[in-house]
Amino acid sequence: MTAQTTLTDRVEAQLRAVRDPQADLSVFEAGFVQDIAVEAGDVTIETDLTAVDGDTADEIVEATLRAVDDVDGVESVHVESTSPSSEGRSAVEAFDHVIAVASAKGGVGKSTTATHLACGLAADNDVALFDADIHGPNVPGLLDISGPVHSSDEGDPLPVRTDGMDVMSVGLMEDGAPLAWRGAMAHDALEDLFSNTAWRNDDVLVIDLPPGTGDVVLTTLQEVPVDGVVVVTTPFHASVSDTSRTVELFRDNDVPVLGTVVNMAEYVCDCCGEANDLFAEAAGPSGIDDLDAPVLARLPFTHDLQGTPTPGDVPGPIVDLADAVADAAETAGEVDVPEGAVDIRGLPAQARKDRVRDRFGELASGEAFVLVSDRDPTPVGPFLGQLAEAPREAFDPFEISRETPDDWLLRTVKP
Repeated sequence: MTAQTTLTDRVEAQLRAVRDPQADLSVFEAGFVQDIAVEAGDVTIETDLTAVDGDTADEIVEATLRAVDDVDGVESVHVESTSPSSEGRSAVEAFDHVIAVASAKGGVGKSTTATHLACGLAADNDVALFDADIHGPNVPGLLDISGPVHSSDEGDPLPVRTDGMDVMSVGLMEDGAPLAWRGAMAHDALEDLFSNTAWRNDDVLVIDLPPGTGDVVLTTLQEVPVDGVVVVTTPFHASVSDTSRTVELFRDNDVPVLGTVVNMAEYVCDCCGEANDLFAEAAGPSGIDDLDAPVLARLPFTHDLQGTPTPGDVPGPIVDLADAVADAAETAGEVDVPEGAVDIRGLPAQARKDRVRDRFGELASGEAFVLVSDRDPTPVGPFLGQLAEAPREAFDPFEISRETPDDWLLRTVKP
């Protein structure tokens, strides 16, 4: 046995005592050590630590250096980081579903909801979470993870992994740095990450959008094939009012609105168990019940939802939210046409009128009239008034809802 082989054996034996602090595996069992090169007394260890966060990677490197430096015959030791090839990894277009989480305002718990939602969906899917809130990237802090972001052999950024979930955020690359980027810079950075991140998972991508309806939100809609958006609000009337406009923005950009999440809907007292409203919920035309989107969940203000979430292991309200979002995503872009409804989508103007007249004429007073249209059917109201020889005010209720970006429903009753 040569001296070099003996030294290699001793280095390997010492390295087996270095363990992954998260999984309690040796660096060999965890797949961190890719190669050991020994030349005389100089030792070079090639590692792939892309599966752990930055703090854990630093801890493993330091432990490796200490362990090998103590081996008899080692004069110097170097740890070099390598990255696996991105061959077989997914671009954003490969995801089965891309779900964006948005809000009209900051401070309503959008990032917290997005992070918990991703962790909830991870129970049954390979999930990735993209923090597109480029000026206020909170996802790394919510998940208690950090950079650096490594690159593949092809130079593509690799997401940080936490309990099997992929996470990408500008905050992972700019730890602690203020991100006062102007529009063009933010656009370029976001476009680069959207286009080049080499995801390991490809079932569901959850995107945490910035609050409001600014450039970054519109860039996301243009660059990424978003299947549906979840809009977060509190019950406070100003938030609900702005949320209504945000819902319309997405629909105007042909993005299906899966529904809304009412965050901080109530607080349950730790002492007596009594539920209390944190906000005076909006009533009337600006109320939550009048939002043109279904309510997917009403999340309570609890300690469970303020802690660090774990992918695949989330509180009960998040399990219910994840199920509701998954169900909505499966039928996104489709409209459930009620039985007996008049469907005038795709018809020329005269054919639309004829079909509405024929159906309305078949109904007796007090019977429901339902119309499906590919444009806002508000102008149908006066036409129905002519047919009934009654003023528009005689139709009660007279409800119009936008079910998808391209489908509207009108519901009323023949006077």
